[in-house]
Amino acid sequence: MRTRLRDHAAASDPGLLRLTAGLRTVGAIALTLAVLALSGVDVKHLVAGAMTAMVATFAIREKELGPQAVTLALGLPVALASVSLSSLLASRVVVGDAVFVVLIFSAVFVRRFGDRGTALGLIGFQVYFVSLFVDAKVSGLPGLWAAIAVAFASSAVVRFAVVPATPARILRRLRQAFRARLGRLIATQAELLDAGPDDIEKVLERLRDGTARLHETALMIQSRLEEGTPDASTARLVQRRVADAEIAAERLGLLLLTARSAERADTLTLHLPGAPAPSVGRSPAPGEATEILRRDLGALRALVLRPPAEARGTALSHLRNRLLGYRDEENLPEATPAVQDVFRGIGESARAVMGLRMALDGPQDESDDSPATARSREELDAEDAAIDAGEEAAAEETETGLRRPTTRAAVQVAVGSSLAIVGGELLSTQRWYWAVLTCWIVFINTASTGEILVKGYRRVLGTVLGVVAGIVLAGVAGNHTWTAFALVLVLIFAMFYTAPLSYTLMSFFVTAMLGLLYTLLHTYSMSVLLLRVEETVLGAVCGIVAAALVLPIRTDRRTNELLGTVLDRLTDVTEGAVDQLSGGTAADLLDTARELDQALGDLRAATQPLTHPITPLRTRRDTAQYVVALLETCAYHARSLAATAELLPTHPSIAADPRLRGAVRRTVRNIGAIAARVADDDARTEVETGPSIASLLEPDAGGTPRYGRITGRVLRHLERLDEAVVGLARPLDVPVRAPKR
Repeated sequence: MRTRLRDHAAASDPGLLRLTAGLRTVGAIALTLAVLALSGVDVKHLVAGAMTAMVATFAIREKELGPQAVTLALGLPVALASVSLSSLLASRVVVGDAVFVVLIFSAVFVRRFGDRGTALGLIGFQVYFVSLFVDAKVSGLPGLWAAIAVAFASSAVVRFAVVPATPARILRRLRQAFRARLGRLIATQAELLDAGPDDIEKVLERLRDGTARLHETALMIQSRLEEGTPDASTARLVQRRVADAEIAAERLGLLLLTARSAERADTLTLHLPGAPAPSVGRSPAPGEATEILRRDLGALRALVLRPPAEARGTALSHLRNRLLGYRDEENLPEATPAVQDVFRGIGESARAVMGLRMALDGPQDESDDSPATARSREELDAEDAAIDAGEEAAAEETETGLRRPTTRAAVQVAVGSSLAIVGGELLSTQRWYWAVLTCWIVFINTASTGEILVKGYRRVLGTVLGVVAGIVLAGVAGNHTWTAFALVLVLIFAMFYTAPLSYTLMSFFVTAMLGLLYTLLHTYSMSVLLLRVEETVLGAVCGIVAAALVLPIRTDRRTNELLGTVLDRLTDVTEGAVDQLSGGTAADLLDTARELDQALGDLRAATQPLTHPITPLRTRRDTAQYVVALLETCAYHARSLAATAELLPTHPSIAADPRLRGAVRRTVRNIGAIAARVADDDARTEVETGPSIASLLEPDAGGTPRYGRITGRVLRHLERLDEAVVGLARPLDVPVRAPKR
């Protein structure tokens, strides 16, 4: 029971990052309130200390504890200077507004210096806002300085002593999350065996979701490897094993889907939301084979989820040996070719899981190894020994001047904030800063006008709903100060726990919390909460106007730039993998494949304005979803090619085949043609079709296959990749022509 709960928590919150963020923030606020309450300060200083503790906690983004401590130490003088400046300029409206705009520009501009610059800019802006919220005066500065100092000290105590989160510990949790999500995905795949025509759509949707979540966790692990592992070789090993397990799991799902349908399943089915499920028939195999499949999928899931402390013993060894035996043709059960492919997929998945356990848990018990298991272990050991982590990443080119994203965003937010200040003061001379805060927030982590529009809409929706909740909670709290603070802590935890999942929910909890803070400051009223909505709408509108008119980055332009990057990375992975499989020199393919994944993730985020449910352009939304799904399909096949190529030096059943270079030439040319058209609408490029690569898989006149099984698998990936690339041409308006005879 305890293990199941742990796996559930790990799968729902990979790395426990959301839980950690919520506990840290609530702990810092609670400690600040306790210290200040013992000092006998008034409610205004309690509120200022609580809000500063929240800012000092969530602003720090570095992954290692040392840099976090430095940034927190630097943040204190920045916060003291910010609150002092706000108090000194409180009576000078015009000068104060001008300085506030300069501060906003600077806070965004310093993001160019990385996580530390971003954190210090955020602290400077947010503490200035806190001083406006509590109506700070020069005479009250000593008390505010003390409250801020206590808040920073409390944040440090909670971060480094109460809720520590070292990179190594976070990586361990992420690895547990990967296992838990992999186990869930295998359980969903097992449901395909019994899913009838009425259930297949639901199972397929869960399969898509599980595949996407597993990929998300793999990328999270990738981002933490450098800091969370003792050396580069270990990082490379974990990266390799996670990639192998992810690819094997996705391939197993496709093989199961193919076994249930009348024809080979299209990879696009696993990536396109709402894609129709293939027609399914009866059980994919005779009763005995189906029972064996069901049993072995359960055994594979047990291999994934069994904790290291329980991994020893003959029972688990027996399961592992049986599943790895399916890598040998003579051990495959009597069944149709499609079902035998599923058993082969189970064998390859078991090998990937064993490699994952060896990389994550150290040496395994070898006393009960079967010959198949011993051979798989030898292959894994040889691959581990061949890993070379000595390559360094190439330096990236950076933009300069107004082309630099941080500079452009700083100018835009400064203009938008100026508009928000003017409009906000027309609405209220007391609480005009709410419009500025909203304008600031809609620019955080956005890069195009469309993204800002969607974020502004979500902010307004969450604020409107939060006002209703604030009214109810203010009535519950009444004049009970500590009841209100307790509710504030609950809302803050909910805000940070849900922030990565839904910006609307986060805005809801923020607004509900502010209703309680107004109650504590004895400034609560219905008109104040309605004013909050008005100022929020105004701030969102000002941000959208500034983004649209000042150095605008149109959504189409940004998505085209990111699409070009994805296509370039796809070419790099495909050419590198096929070159190595054809006998070329070895390359760092897994890192290149992860760069493709990261570029695709950026594109997926940038297309959210186009795929959002509120968009009125339905055809455009469907096109964007289709293009992203096709690119995810291409990325899957490219990752599979890269993983196979990485096995070449050490895997005895994989041999280089120079003929593969000819099979990929047309696909690479087509990717280049699409990239050229995306970069320039006037480019005269065409995508060429021709004989399917599947024709190369047909046996010769004597019935002998032209290629071995592994090479045949490579060619199938190339065939699917070629089909997906040609499919990309149509929604992107690239002409398609047949080859000249």
